[in-house]
Amino acid sequence: MELANFFALLGGLALFLYGMNMMSNGLEIVAGNRMKSILEKLTANRFVGVGIGALMTALVQSSSAITVMTVGFVNSGLMGLENAVWVIMGANVGTTITGQLIAIDITTLAPLIAFAGVSLIAFFKSQRLDGLGTVLAGLGFLFMGMAMMSGAMVPLRTVPEFVNLITSFENPFIGIVVGALFTAVIQSSSASVGILQALAVSGVITLPSALFVLFGQNIGTCITSVIASIGTNRNAKRATAIHLAFNIIGTAFFVGISLVTPFASIMASLTPTNVPAQIANVHTVFNVVTTILLLPFGYQLVKFACWLLPEEADEKADMTLKFLDFKVFDNDYRIGASAVANAQLFREVQNMLSVVIENTEKAFQLFRKYDEETYETIEKNEEYIDYLNQGIIRFTTLTLSFELPVSGTQAIGLFVKVSSDLERIGDHAMNIAERAKALAEEGVHFSDKALAEVEEMKQLVRQVLQELSITDYSEFDNLVKRVDEMENLIDDTYLQFEHNQLVRLKDKQCTVQNSIHYAKILTDFERIGDHALNIANSFDEIQETVQSMKLLHESLDK
Repeated sequence: MELANFFALLGGLALFLYGMNMMSNGLEIVAGNRMKSILEKLTANRFVGVGIGALMTALVQSSSAITVMTVGFVNSGLMGLENAVWVIMGANVGTTITGQLIAIDITTLAPLIAFAGVSLIAFFKSQRLDGLGTVLAGLGFLFMGMAMMSGAMVPLRTVPEFVNLITSFENPFIGIVVGALFTAVIQSSSASVGILQALAVSGVITLPSALFVLFGQNIGTCITSVIASIGTNRNAKRATAIHLAFNIIGTAFFVGISLVTPFASIMASLTPTNVPAQIANVHTVFNVVTTILLLPFGYQLVKFACWLLPEEADEKADMTLKFLDFKVFDNDYRIGASAVANAQLFREVQNMLSVVIENTEKAFQLFRKYDEETYETIEKNEEYIDYLNQGIIRFTTLTLSFELPVSGTQAIGLFVKVSSDLERIGDHAMNIAERAKALAEEGVHFSDKALAEVEEMKQLVRQVLQELSITDYSEFDNLVKRVDEMENLIDDTYLQFEHNQLVRLKDKQCTVQNSIHYAKILTDFERIGDHALNIANSFDEIQETVQSMKLLHESLDK
């Protein structure tokens, strides 16, 4: 191969990849926001999910982009694994459009298409026309690059070493490895299939030589989603595992078919004089057939991913939302959904409250006898409290966007306030535990009088939080009054204990450093009372709203 041909090959490859990148960017400019909106509102229907995944991938010409976006949605909690599996399947189908487009020989028109695209970019200021121009310019550059690559590789047909190398691709193992590695490097199955088609145009590769490379390319494209899943949560990693499993299963199936049947000959006979079209057709058949085969087993793929990537051993065993079921939004029926969501939120905030109560009691106990294991338990509980807070906010936000009747959502929005106040109480409990740890590390402790006061604080906090621990809306009666009385008692106690500490400091019964720690504990103690009263007021508003809804329904029934 002459040096000039080698340079032409590199230039053609650069132009081809740049053109494909331009097409993808331009299409995302035109349809990106709409695409994200559609994916965010995705339903659990498998056919709709596959269809949307295929359509969006066809629009942006990149299964990697859609898969990466899906991994991001799963990571943020906007999409469950049960939804993601359908989008991933659809993305694999949609990515075959690029190969079919390349198989259409419009090389002679490529410079004209590129000129039209550049003209739209250069002479018009519209963002939409700019996006369209980028698509057209990218398409033109893609075909121009493909023509350059094909022309540069024509001499390779007479090089025995290269011919032997290409022939070795007919070995399933070698072909799959080469296809997977090459696609992993350029991170685009569409681009790697296009380059394979350029080799076919030059006459240096036939379908039998390209077949197993094609199968490997489908595995290699998963590298992008693998990279995107680094640093994400467990479910996002599972979405990547589903993507990888889909393509490995498809490859295994088609390798078996190719070894026991004349699969390559059958596909070649469809377009006997057009090898690029043969490659595109195999790519399409691979992804469409694999999707059809695995469509009934989507939930099994999810279970497999969960088995493959179980919860990490150091994660809290019950780090789950115990009562919130996001499947309430998986159907199109709105009747009764607000009542179900309301009941689930009520139980979940009570679950959160129980963890908060446990943490406050353990935090105060550390002053009597510091224990590292207890401190670590408080830390884990604090993580769980934060987790519950985020889950309640996410569930509430989703409920409010579910097109429910306004009367059914008024109470639901108040649970965010309850969750937020509980989360702040959890923070104050953590603060108290940290004060106890600091004292233990300094090798000092409070006086007996101060410890007696800390014990009294613990009892008051337990009482006020226990007032909020209820099982039914009927227990809301007089709740605000009871908690308000407890909160006033906490305020009075705070002032009294603050005065006592100043007296002890004046009489040199404690050190300045101990006094600072104690003052901060008193502040946390007083703030817990404030947040408890906020929760009581929110519960009271929820009760009033629920009662109003009942009266409304009763009047309508009459």
